[in-house]
Amino acid sequence: MHTKTSSHPLDSLVQKLQQWRPLAAHEQDAVLALPYKLKELQAGEYIVRDGDRVTHSCLLLSGFAFRQKLVGDGGRSISAIHMRGDIVDLQNSLLGVADHSVQTLTACTMAFIPRDAVKELAFGVPNVGMAMWYDTLVDGSVFREWIANNARRGASSRIAHLLCEFGVRLEAAGLGEKLNYELPMTQEQLADCTGLTSVHVNRSLKSLEANGDITRSKRAVAIANWAKISRTADFGDAYLHLPASATSS
Repeated sequence: MHTKTSSHPLDSLVQKLQQWRPLAAHEQDAVLALPYKLKELQAGEYIVRDGDRVTHSCLLLSGFAFRQKLVGDGGRSISAIHMRGDIVDLQNSLLGVADHSVQTLTACTMAFIPRDAVKELAFGVPNVGMAMWYDTLVDGSVFREWIANNARRGASSRIAHLLCEFGVRLEAAGLGEKLNYELPMTQEQLADCTGLTSVHVNRSLKSLEANGDITRSKRAVAIANWAKISRTADFGDAYLHLPASATSS
């Protein structure tokens, strides 16, 4: 049995799953007993490529990663940003073949867990399986919000919405403060997240600064008035399905 007093590489997975479902001690131990291989990746490396026959699910232990899809003319769409505790390709434990790529945004530490072990755990320990299912459902909720954001909001609102989401998720994960954080993305990557050009992203960031929604210093973002930027962004965090304790402020 794994003791809860010592640090374990899969502790963040237990914490993430318990965000969705309370896990009993034996269920936590079952998660911690998963086989895994640690790997250090540099920024820009692929965790999984579109079309790969997937053998592992990948837990992000540190750093940031993103999901992406390339279209026929070489254009890129980024559909999610991932941070510590996220299983960035849990769906592939069942689907088997990756239908998009996952790439590191920064240097990352990953735990690669064999997909067969993930399936055995999910079906053998139903409450853990329910938490994993919930996790994929929340991914779907976030995808829907991103679709609505890019399809129906203006350029400045899209950028503001992404900044709000990133801050809320950082704070909920214990990785920073929603009002002041480092944004580990270039303007080109922000453009790929929001369906804009880099020029539009630059203009939108300047507009948000001019309106007093944000201040910037290199990649540091500071939000002076949360209520104001939330209105600009048309942002509400219900779609993230975070525990009330993680969103109260």
